[in-house]
Amino acid sequence: MSYRVGVDIGGTFIDFCFFDEATDDLFTLKVLTTPNNPGAEVMEGLRLAEERHGVEPSAISRFVHGTTVGVNTVIQGVGARLALFATENFEDVLELARLRMPETYNLQSYRAAPLVPKDYVFSIRERLRSDGTVSRPLERDSVVAAVEAAKAKGAEGIVIAFINAYRNSAHEREAAAIVREVAPDLFVFTSTEIWPVIREYERTTTAVINGYVHPRVSHYITRLQAALREHAVTAEPLLTKSNGGIMNAELGKQDCVSMLLSGTASGVMGGAFVAGKAGIDNALTLDIGGTSADVAVVIGGKPQFAVGEHVGSHALHVPAVAVSSIGEGGGSIAWVDGFGVLKVGPESAGSDPGPACYGRGGTRATITDAFAVAGLIGHENLAYGAISLDKDRARAVVGAIADQLGWTAEATALAIIKVAISGMYLEVNKLIARHGIDVRDFTLVAFGGAGPMLAPMLAVELGIPRILIPTRPGVVSALGGLVSDIRNDFIASHYLAVEDGNTGAIREGFAVLRERAETWLREEQKFEGEARYLLSADMNYVGQSFEIEVDLDAAWIETGDVDAICRAFHDRHTQLYDFHDDGAEVHIVNLRLVVAAAGPKPTLKSTAETPAEAVPRRTIPAHFTEDAVATGLYVRDELAPGYTFAGPAILTQSDTTTCVPPGFTGRVDRFGNILLTASSAPN
Repeated sequence: MSYRVGVDIGGTFIDFCFFDEATDDLFTLKVLTTPNNPGAEVMEGLRLAEERHGVEPSAISRFVHGTTVGVNTVIQGVGARLALFATENFEDVLELARLRMPETYNLQSYRAAPLVPKDYVFSIRERLRSDGTVSRPLERDSVVAAVEAAKAKGAEGIVIAFINAYRNSAHEREAAAIVREVAPDLFVFTSTEIWPVIREYERTTTAVINGYVHPRVSHYITRLQAALREHAVTAEPLLTKSNGGIMNAELGKQDCVSMLLSGTASGVMGGAFVAGKAGIDNALTLDIGGTSADVAVVIGGKPQFAVGEHVGSHALHVPAVAVSSIGEGGGSIAWVDGFGVLKVGPESAGSDPGPACYGRGGTRATITDAFAVAGLIGHENLAYGAISLDKDRARAVVGAIADQLGWTAEATALAIIKVAISGMYLEVNKLIARHGIDVRDFTLVAFGGAGPMLAPMLAVELGIPRILIPTRPGVVSALGGLVSDIRNDFIASHYLAVEDGNTGAIREGFAVLRERAETWLREEQKFEGEARYLLSADMNYVGQSFEIEVDLDAAWIETGDVDAICRAFHDRHTQLYDFHDDGAEVHIVNLRLVVAAAGPKPTLKSTAETPAEAVPRRTIPAHFTEDAVATGLYVRDELAPGYTFAGPAILTQSDTTTCVPPGFTGRVDRFGNILLTASSAPN
């Protein structure tokens, strides 16, 4: 027997999804995270899997891991002490950034301090022209002097980012070689090895983030590899990536930026997979854990991608699944500000101490405590028996806020939930507007430990008529690691007009990217199967400051079909901005190539639906409004495909609780998913 294992670490729990290759069975686990000893929870999960399900570590054939080590390093500000080597007279690249206010209409907004302070930025005497030719050769003495100054400051690593290096990386590579020669104890990264694109700020800040998280990420991966070997797991661990793909763990020690948003991306991939199996092509995925709510758009079965996602307050300019993160999860703390206004989040109780009702020392009210006071959760143990909710503790901490506001505990609990929903509503609406979609045509796919609790209430506010709750919603992100492809992005800046005279250069540029992709896939990933190569380009009209990504057909590139390339750009421009200009000159700024190779995917079992009305185990009072209503309590595992029920209802299971307000009907599909439909929704 052999098993594939998907693992995802969140702010409160680490989730495990095990797939038995012999029987096609899926089973799952949740373990509380250990912030003071990261990695220990992985070993605890494997121990429990062997104890409860007989999974011997030596039988694990594939181990895919999503981790928050990198993103938490940036958010908590505990990364490496870095020095930045920049071209003389261009030392202020991080300070200047793009000279934009983070929030255009907020005069009190401010930009986060750069990850490299100004006194850790050092001048290097060299200069390349915009075409990549040398204006001033690299002066070795300036590099040596900068290294000595950086070491005197206590720098642990160096990032090298020179002007126009995207055209010619020779000076960056030469400077890196000098650093390794005179200071072998320092790690060094160049901007062109991380993300070789035009625009100095975007290239520099992405390289800086990579260097900033490198020591902690590398240390974590090394410990994980060693621990797996000690536990007789022979499979080389794989890491989920921000772009929804996977890569081998060893590569993740250097290519750290590619895995910063791995956990959120895995959730989207898992949600899209489950939705696709259920016949749903257009979906909004809603992943609510203990710390945040992550929302993404799936159109035509494909998650949407973007460049410029933020990690904390820092922009990450590598392709990633487009996810909007909202600082409101099950552990988000409720509080009253100085004006007597109830607020929720972004501070979270995490797993230590966690919500007060977990009985682990939490003393402040959270969203989870509010659900407990409202009688919506706590009817069965949570997290596979790891947590038994203490409703008295929940009532005490929610009651403390109620005393400040002069309300009852139940009214305060409902207010906390409504404030959380309103914050999610605001951010989700921004995402909807950005993609220009009509949510009435979409299904809300809710997962994560708190997703099914909050999703129906959010759907009512957004006007989304349909909700899908996966069979094991608490571990969909872990499932995402099992269904993700090996995937990587390659980019090169080529500022070219789209005209007949440049078709050869475009063809040659893509050929170079394909060669790099082949090397990465065959030599670094050791993959021998078939692969897909997806071509696109960042394009604009002459005079535009920014560009848009346009998908291209390989046949157009091979035949030099300029008209088809321009037509694709015009169509995309019209889709985004509702106009295009047939007479304007079109330029390519960057060529992009994605290599994707499908790995083995689990087969979800299905059972023919047998229509029947579900019978609740019992009826309980619950507060969907201030007045308690009689609510059917169902055990999820007792609901067979074809069963139906109506709200108000509460569905309990090992990894989450689903709260169904009045006005919804539910049905179990052939995969065991719960499909909720608002009473006013179209058939």
